[in-house]
Amino acid sequence: MTLRELTIDEFTNFVNSSPLGSHYQTINYAWLISEYGYDYDLIGYVNEYNQIKVASLILTKKSKKGFKYGYAPKGFILDYFNENLLISFTNSLIKFYKKKHIVFIKINPEIVISEVDSKTGIKTYNWNYDIKDILDNAGYLKLKDNIYFESILPRFQAIVSLHNFDLKNITKNARNKINKSLQKGLIFEKSEKSGIDILNKFISKKRHTSQFYYKDYYNAFDRNDMIDLFLVSIDPEQYLIDSRKKYEDENNKNIVFHSIIEKDNSIKSINKKMDSDRKLVAYKNNILLATELNKKKEKIYIAGALVIKYKNRIQILISGYDKAYKNFDPNYFLHFKILEYYKDKFDYADLNGMTGDFTKDNPYFGLNEFKLNFKPKVYEYIGEYDLMVKPRLYKKIRKNGILASEFNKDYLKYKK
Repeated sequence: MTLRELTIDEFTNFVNSSPLGSHYQTINYAWLISEYGYDYDLIGYVNEYNQIKVASLILTKKSKKGFKYGYAPKGFILDYFNENLLISFTNSLIKFYKKKHIVFIKINPEIVISEVDSKTGIKTYNWNYDIKDILDNAGYLKLKDNIYFESILPRFQAIVSLHNFDLKNITKNARNKINKSLQKGLIFEKSEKSGIDILNKFISKKRHTSQFYYKDYYNAFDRNDMIDLFLVSIDPEQYLIDSRKKYEDENNKNIVFHSIIEKDNSIKSINKKMDSDRKLVAYKNNILLATELNKKKEKIYIAGALVIKYKNRIQILISGYDKAYKNFDPNYFLHFKILEYYKDKFDYADLNGMTGDFTKDNPYFGLNEFKLNFKPKVYEYIGEYDLMVKPRLYKKIRKNGILASEFNKDYLKYKK
């Protein structure tokens, strides 16, 4: 078996044919990251018949502390149950990258080891759990399992099946929010790259990235039609029409409730009247806001998202909304419309990361609950591993804390 660099076509065809294929293991991702100080190799491990048995995009970079490291995003593309192949490939990889003065290579394979019950947090492990021992035997060092977002990529993922996706199949809470948003003149639209300037307004505080990062992301993946940008705006005129209609309907109900309590002043009747009074106030406020928005005579964007398309699934790469319009529930509307848009074109939707803490004390409880409202299955991945290419130097920088300071939660900050 021989380790060599692959052509783009060789690499792409092999990755696309593997169930472990990911958009992170594409030439498009390599193009993107190369804009941010990383070099890359398209590595292949081939037999005597020149058949590819392993492939991987491996990024390399010199750290702030002066050492060089490698990273295979989402891990190598190979059969991890084939221990002999993994060990043989690993040994060749170490020899290859020693010559490039790489200290270690980090991997985080997209291997599901358990399905998690989101209510109890109980994990049901599968046979992939045995790959932990295989990686250990091959010399890979298991890093601490993160519960939150301490690692490069989330260890827990929320995956929605698109085959039977429908409004009635999500939680009652989400249905109510979406139904309300549908009555507020919201418009869901597919946008061109120029719309990323609008999206950046909603996500600027979410990621420590260059303001150009998502434009570069779009450029890299748009070459192969692998990315879509969606925006949500308010149609003030329709919002005003809907608000007036809701007010008129509720006012008619309120008149009836008033008549009822004149004859029956029971607690039940009074509560219905009071609930109607509250709705009238809310609908009147909506009319006032809609009237004000109409005066501006301009399109008002309040949410947006970038979506990656790869093989049979989509991934909501990043999303955000204007907190000033939180009462419009734009995030629920946006995600519902995205899932609805793709349900006849793809099999699965990756909601892109959640935490492994399902308690109410979780600082990311709101994020978890939002995604769980769409009734996804929650999966746990195998986690991060380091392959020591130069063990003595690796152990030294790990012991003195240099490794920890370099590779914290935000170590892949894409700042040009």
